[in-house]
Amino acid sequence: MSKNKVYAGDNLPVLQSMPENSVSLVYVDPPFNTGRKQERGGKTTRRSETGNRIGFKGKRYETVRETVLSYDDEFGDYWAFLEPRLEEAWRVLKDNGTLYLHLDYRESHYAKVLLDALFGRDCFLNEIIWAYDYGGKPKNRWPAKHDTILVYVKDPKNYVFNSDAVEREPYMAPGLVTPEKRERGKMPTDVWWHTIVSPTGHEKTGYPTQKPEGILRRIIQASSNEGDTVLDFFAGSGTTGAVAAALGRQFILVDRNPESIEVISKRLDAAGATADFVTAN
Repeated sequence: MSKNKVYAGDNLPVLQSMPENSVSLVYVDPPFNTGRKQERGGKTTRRSETGNRIGFKGKRYETVRETVLSYDDEFGDYWAFLEPRLEEAWRVLKDNGTLYLHLDYRESHYAKVLLDALFGRDCFLNEIIWAYDYGGKPKNRWPAKHDTILVYVKDPKNYVFNSDAVEREPYMAPGLVTPEKRERGKMPTDVWWHTIVSPTGHEKTGYPTQKPEGILRRIIQASSNEGDTVLDFFAGSGTTGAVAAALGRQFILVDRNPESIEVISKRLDAAGATADFVTAN
């Protein structure tokens, strides 16, 4: 029986079944559209001079939810879905573990406040900007060409960060550094310039939200050691599992989309990685 697991089903009960302090690294790239029924319970609407909703005769209202923050309907439903899963991620992380939460610019500020409350503000390690240059460029605003990855550690005084293991980058001004430094390259900063998965490249699986292996390789190299377990409970195309296996880590993947599970199975087979596939309740 393999130590690597791929669960097909809802990730919340899978997370709840896992023992606490059991994984060293969590990477999640959640979809915005949760695919769940949009329930409207647990919130109230009231008159407010500073409310963000305009009603009859221009009167303002605000929507209040019993969660970490008050949101409008769309964000409230999304974070009501995501918050308990992030709570479980904190629970299953080892004391020296790290969480990477990958979002786009529309949700990252909400996530920062939520994770500050969950982990503690002193556990915030980095805001990573993944910048790329691909796709359409509107003429009426600055083109949005980046994602945000928030990084939190369980214990700010004891966490894994292997700076020497991370693949280094060329200097942008190589003439200003010594030949030795130029040959070695520089440590990446919190701004990562990396192309998206090429539509014609060898990594391409056809899965619409696939992330590049180079992004996951950098994360896994830095924030885990060989033999550690990496968890991704919005597994998508399985990039986390493929890279973890190549780097000598164990992995646990979860996704409820049958298309995702099929892509992951083919991808792991092609990489020569083994895993037990489990149907979750």
